Amino acid sequence: MITLFHYPQTRSSRFIFLLEELGAPYQIHQITNLTESKDPNNPHPHGKVPAIRDEDTGEVIYESPAIALYLTDKFPKAGIGPTVGDNKRGAYLSWLVYYGSVLEPAFMSKFTNTPVPRPQAGWVEFEQVMEHVIGALSKGPYLLGEKFSAADVLYGTTFAMFGRSPMMPKSEVIDLYVKHITERPALARAQAKDGQR
Repeated sequence: MITLFHYPQTRSSRFIFLLEELGAPYQIHQITNLTESKDPNNPHPHGKVPAIRDEDTGEVIYESPAIALYLTDKFPKAGIGPTVGDNKRGAYLSWLVYYGSVLEPAFMSKFTNTPVPRPQAGWVEFEQVMEHVIGALSKGPYLLGEKFSAADVLYGTTFAMFGRSPMMPKSEVIDLYVKHITERPALARAQAKDGQR
């Protein structure tokens, strides 16, 4: 059993989607707030979401890429996370880490109109990130080619959220990708559960 520490319509919502895709047993613990007076039942060290607890082991995992990797490794039968030895494993790990290390900082830099630190810091401009992602999806329909993965849960839900924002580039590739993600039955099930207690 997985416990998802969740606050509606936040980054944790996509993990209801992932858990539904995996067919994993889970329960949702809706936290009371995301402010400095954090919910004492939330194990995330900064009171944020998402976080999960594996009730079988007691392990707590936080940060979206780590949660995605943990869950797909724990529930490999769903086939949405290449396992060790799979020739897509390296690309899968790279896309997961790229999400948190490169894409999110670039998005936040663009969204807040904050200059990217010197290139030596490892960050890149939003436009460079989107060029790289669009290039990969042009071979798609998913980041790993023909195979949907948990990386697509992270990227697809982010692009869907920012889709109407003027900061997003006009791209038929991204539009089609978002359509592929948002039409998945697991996402509809997740959205129905997003605000439930």
